[in-house]
Amino acid sequence: MNQQHLPKPHQPLVTHIFTADPSAHVYEGKIYIYPSHDLDHDEPSNDNGDQYKMEDYHVLSMDNFDSPVVDHGEALHLRDIPWASKQLWAPDAAYKNNTYYLFFPARDHDDIFRLGVATSESPAGPFTPQPNYMEGSFSIDPAVLVDDDNQSYIYFGGLWGGQLEKWQTGSFVPDAEGPAPDQPALGPQVALLSDDMLSFQDKPVEISIVDEYGNPILAGDEERRYFEGPWMHKYNGYYYLSYSTGSTHKLVYAIGKNPMGPFTFKGEILSPVIGWTTHHSIVQVEDKWYLFYHDSSLSEGVNHKRCVKYSELKYNEDGTIQKINPYPDAE
Repeated sequence: MNQQHLPKPHQPLVTHIFTADPSAHVYEGKIYIYPSHDLDHDEPSNDNGDQYKMEDYHVLSMDNFDSPVVDHGEALHLRDIPWASKQLWAPDAAYKNNTYYLFFPARDHDDIFRLGVATSESPAGPFTPQPNYMEGSFSIDPAVLVDDDNQSYIYFGGLWGGQLEKWQTGSFVPDAEGPAPDQPALGPQVALLSDDMLSFQDKPVEISIVDEYGNPILAGDEERRYFEGPWMHKYNGYYYLSYSTGSTHKLVYAIGKNPMGPFTFKGEILSPVIGWTTHHSIVQVEDKWYLFYHDSSLSEGVNHKRCVKYSELKYNEDGTIQKINPYPDAE
């Protein structure tokens, strides 16, 4: 167990390892963060994401924002997942049935991204993976919502290296490309989870993200269109779908009244950070809300050597989110 310095807004939560893609939750009265663990290597980058070679997960926790961050060590490793061949990318966690679940993507032995799930009696792990990936799963970036009625939903999908555009026909087409710029953008996928959280109840369906007039966001609208990194939270009776725009490096959000959509685009949450990727989670801690995110400041801009950070997140009276500057000290 590795104890770190006290956390500060917009500063790396830990510096002894590179971390990214933080999924934050409050369990047992503590804040738990489930990031991916970037390897420290110097190989070149490409659009397929081969530089993101993650092999394991560490779980971080803190009693509150005035206490040290604890690294609970390796919670799950690639070698323990029979179906997976490489690239343990962005995970998420959920709690149900007196069990903690870790959902994660990885490439299978055919080099196709799938989603897996592992279980633990402790929020800190270690987690024991299921022997096979979730049937019917594909692409990356799982995020799970256990709703107020105890129904659970899993959201996922990412373009380019995440292979989402290769599944438009319902099966994997290796050379498939995304929609034309003037066509509706691909949305994230959502599926109902079974009561035991280990499988999909039904086939995943695509989520519709529309503008204020009800028109689909188009694939060429890179300021607003979905790219990767979905997150779902609830606030004042509305479901908030937030995600990364990828190529324009923003975190944005859309809201709706149904967890399966449609969602109406509302605006930007976080301005672009140092590094190519941006990926986040939003969590309520007592009476305040927080955004957890990452950048590449710890490695001075190396895209695949990132660090997890946080900031308080505030709402306006109409439920819109106030945009956050990740570098307020530079103002």
